[in-house]
This record gives sequence, C-alpha cells and structure tokens, in this order.
Amino acid sequence: MQETNTVILDKKEIAHKIKRIAYQIYETNVDEKMVVIAGILDNGFILAKKIKLELEKISPIKVLLCEVVIDKKNPIKGVSTSLKEDEYKNKSILLVDDVLHSGTTLIYAVKHFLEVPLKQFKTAVLVDRNHKKYPIKADFKGISLSTSLNENVSVIFEKNNDRAILE
Repeated sequence: MQETNTVILDKKEIAHKIKRIAYQIYETNVDEKMVVIAGILDNGFILAKKIKLELEKISPIKVLLCEVVIDKKNPIKGVSTSLKEDEYKNKSILLVDDVLHSGTTLIYAVKHFLEVPLKQFKTAVLVDRNHKKYPIKADFKGISLSTSLNENVSVIFEKNNDRAILE
C-alpha cells in the first residue's frame, strides 16, 4: 500500500517557524525576566524545548520549561505538570502543542493553568488546522492550514528530519 503523505513543512521551514515564534514571544515578553514555556507531551514538549533554545539565543529572558501531561483521548481525566503551582503563579506562561486540531487538548490544558493567577497566558502551535470546536486560538503559530476533516496533520521530530505531514 502506497502512502499518500504530503510534506507541508520540512526541517528548514520548521526551524524558521520556531525562530519566528521565538521572536514573537520575546516581543510579547520584552519586559519579563522569566517566562514559563509549558509543552504538552510528547510533541508539544519537544517543540517547547526547541522554542526555549531559540528564545535564549535572542533574548536575556530566562526560560523555565514545564511538561504538561494530558490524555488527549480523554482530557477530562485531568492535567498534570512538572511544575508546582507556586512555580508558575503570577508568571508569563506560553502553552505549546504541535498541532491545533479541535482545540480540546489546549482548552483543558488552559483550564488547568487558570486555577492560579497569571501575569500573561499565550498559546503557540506549529500547525493550526482551523477546525476548532472550542473557542481557543493559537497566539503564535507556524502555519495555518485549512484541511478537510478526514485529513490528519502529524508533526514528526526526528534527528535531522523534522517535518510536518498531511495524511
């Protein structure tokens, strides 16, 4: 059986999108000494680490990474994070995921962080599919892509072969 995957972002394009997102984060947080970048496991956290590296290259902002664990098939089960509430309370937070499909994962993750007062809360995704069922948006996005509902977008992070594909 032949695969009919279309590469929508290659390694070079992904690197460029990450760099642009890092600059946007810096512009939004220019007066901050520290920001928390919270990545949704697995790919969202990988993307968060890549954004952290770029942000630290271009700015003096200290970045605190946070792993966000959520069951994407059943997000109502709850969210856990690698940071305690006190570590992100009254901070500027960026929530990161690889693809924004329906918005379910992001909305439940946002709900978790809103349990404490925050200075600022933004979201970032590499690919925004424009098929949201919840009122959530990506403040920073690599690419917006209108797809049919039966198509799937996957981001694959492999050494020297990062790519986003349409399946």
